[in-house]
Amino acid sequence: MTVDSPSPDAPLPESPVVGIVGSAGAYGRWLRGFFAARMGLQVLGHDPADPASDAPEALLAAADVLVFAAPIRTTATVVADWTARSAGRERGRLWLDVTSLKQAPVAAMLRAQAEVVGLHPMTAPPKSPTLRGRVLVVCEARLARWRPWVARLLTALEGQVVHAEAERHDRIMALVQALVHAGHLAQAGVLLDQAPDGGGLADLLPFRSASFELDAAMIARILSMNPAIYEDIQFDNPHVVGVLADLAARTAQLHALVARGDDAARAQFRALLETQRQALGAAALEQGNYAFERVGYLLADLAGDRFVSVHLPLDRPGSLRALLHVFERHGVNLGSIHSSRTPGGDLHFRIGLLAGCDGDALAAAAREIDASGIGRVIERG
Repeated sequence: MTVDSPSPDAPLPESPVVGIVGSAGAYGRWLRGFFAARMGLQVLGHDPADPASDAPEALLAAADVLVFAAPIRTTATVVADWTARSAGRERGRLWLDVTSLKQAPVAAMLRAQAEVVGLHPMTAPPKSPTLRGRVLVVCEARLARWRPWVARLLTALEGQVVHAEAERHDRIMALVQALVHAGHLAQAGVLLDQAPDGGGLADLLPFRSASFELDAAMIARILSMNPAIYEDIQFDNPHVVGVLADLAARTAQLHALVARGDDAARAQFRALLETQRQALGAAALEQGNYAFERVGYLLADLAGDRFVSVHLPLDRPGSLRALLHVFERHGVNLGSIHSSRTPGGDLHFRIGLLAGCDGDALAAAAREIDASGIGRVIERG
């Protein structure tokens, strides 16, 4: 059966069918849930790793919006294959991708006849239902008929949208992603080589500063994720080689100065810092320093050994107020309160307690929280 492509002037479908290529991957699974639960759309998915997934022809025949969520190294090839399969049926439809690099995927999609937008959520698939609080880079390559729907999509995703052309995106990712990952992988190697008695991070964390704790968390994050993602970010972005060369030269410069160790080397080091300080500017320094202090306060609050974590299952106005009133009634003084998520993705509030908190009063408050249905106490310290 031949399926006609929609006319470029035809009105958009009220509830477009979404097809996800790579539906068994981490982002494919998250997107499937997002489109179905948050936007109420029918979602089809194909993935070679899932024999039960829909056939490619089913997506090409029915999907108004096709989303490529394949690995970075294969995305352009996958797009080319689907372009050949589609054979022009994509005209008047919308193709998207969600890979961490944009030049090659966007160029491949532009060889088809669909409208094209490249998306890059600057986060692994979140445990939350949207991208709220996370940056979403949007590369509009060919967008006309589908512009109103893309605006709806971005609103539903709730990310902090940044627009960029694909080439500029990849240049920036060489600094924002590849440089950061490379620096922390180098730190991980040094720590494993140099930690006392051959130990690891666990031996050093008791001596932590806020800076070291943040770096240790980054190292753990990188090493716990899919290594193929980090490999592709380093190897498939043509701008990374120059960035790594600059990093190596800067590190070698610092090594040479410290190895010399004389007054002239120290003066050169101070001059280097002053040059960089002036280049960044007072506003950027003030903003960055304040951001670091805020993170430091957060880490200090989370390190407290007196706390209670409460899950609020009813996401409605007044839920938090009702929870706080329980502590007030039992005379439990609070030192801090932070919203977060459990490893399983449940939203909860971690409430730090002041020193000297009465254990019996806290236990009574916890029992009331559980019994009243206001929330569920997950953990107490």
